[in-house]
Amino acid sequence: MFIISTKAMLKKAQREGYAVPAFNIHNLETLQVVVETASELRSPLIVAGTPGTFSYAGTGNIVAIAAELARSYNHPLAVHLDHHESGTDIEQKVKAGVRSVMIDGSHHAFTENIALVKSVADDCHRYDVSVEAELGRLGGQEDDLTVDAKDTLYTHPIQAREFVEKTGIDSLAVAIGSAHGLYVGEPKLDFDRLAEIRQQVDIPLVLHGASGLPTEDIHRAITLGICKVNVATELKIAFANALKDYLSIHPDTSDPRHYMIPAKSAMKQVVQKVIFDCGSEGKL
Repeated sequence: MFIISTKAMLKKAQREGYAVPAFNIHNLETLQVVVETASELRSPLIVAGTPGTFSYAGTGNIVAIAAELARSYNHPLAVHLDHHESGTDIEQKVKAGVRSVMIDGSHHAFTENIALVKSVADDCHRYDVSVEAELGRLGGQEDDLTVDAKDTLYTHPIQAREFVEKTGIDSLAVAIGSAHGLYVGEPKLDFDRLAEIRQQVDIPLVLHGASGLPTEDIHRAITLGICKVNVATELKIAFANALKDYLSIHPDTSDPRHYMIPAKSAMKQVVQKVIFDCGSEGKL
């Protein structure tokens, strides 16, 4: 089976001191880039999609293409639901072949978040599906969800322990100062808070909003327990800018087999960098 859960791969990363990259994809070309590059570097791989991505491309299409790429490259991977909020929606996608989910109840009150996440975790674990949840809220924009900086809440270490114990999740996304989208100023991660969370929680920790973070910040976060690093915006910008540049130089082109090549090449460079930042090369 080439579509797998993230549970074993994140536990391995936790034991060996690296992180697994999770790349947000949107279509055939972006899936091709991340699987091809991870295969070349022998890196474990998570391909992630927001609800909007699955709606745009179709859940069955994403799972089928990912499974075929995993088979053709002999490279097992996880198809991951990123920032999903509906238990019913998650259940339908699990039945379609997804084996890794993030249930995002971070906008709810603490007790309501626990209840929602526990319900999803109980259901998903029956199918050997790994479950990630978030405590605290990241600033910025992810798909259709926008969180203003003033509303951003950091993860509380003691609450994190209670949250993990009561929900039974497999990994925890923490809010320590990272943000979705590109950073307006210099990002400042709360590493002391991350260290405190690590002392309270023994499951793998997840860093969202890694686009634009300095390499040294990612390395330090990994030493403090981060086992999964999410990247989305950096990939989209590289792909889109290269595509626009090519079309501006070749305004008469009409063949996507030509104008997609430079876009994929630019995105590949970002994927390679993230894999090296995570230290996941050769870890498959």
